[in-house]
Amino acid sequence: MSRPPAPHSRTRVADDAEAYAWAEVLVRHGHLHAAMPTPTGQWLVQDHPDAPVRVLPGPSALVEVAADIQRHIRRTRTRRS
Repeated sequence: MSRPPAPHSRTRVADDAEAYAWAEVLVRHGHLHAAMPTPTGQWLVQDHPDAPVRVLPGPSALVEVAADIQRHIRRTRTRRS
C-alpha cells in the first residue's frame, strides 16, 4: 500500500532544464547571489556575496531550494497582511 506524497514533496525528479530556469530566476530576483552547475551534475549556490558556497547534489536539490525560498516568501507576505 502506498502513501500519498507529503504536502511539499515533488512527484517527479527535476531535470537540468528546470534547475537552470530556477537558478536564473532566483539570481535575477536577488534571492540568490549565484547558482551554477558543475560538470559532475552538482550545483554551487551562494546566498549572498559574503556567504559560503554550498554544494548541492543535483538539479532536484536546487529546485528544492527554490521551493524553500517560495515558502519563506509566502509566510513573510502572510504575516504582513
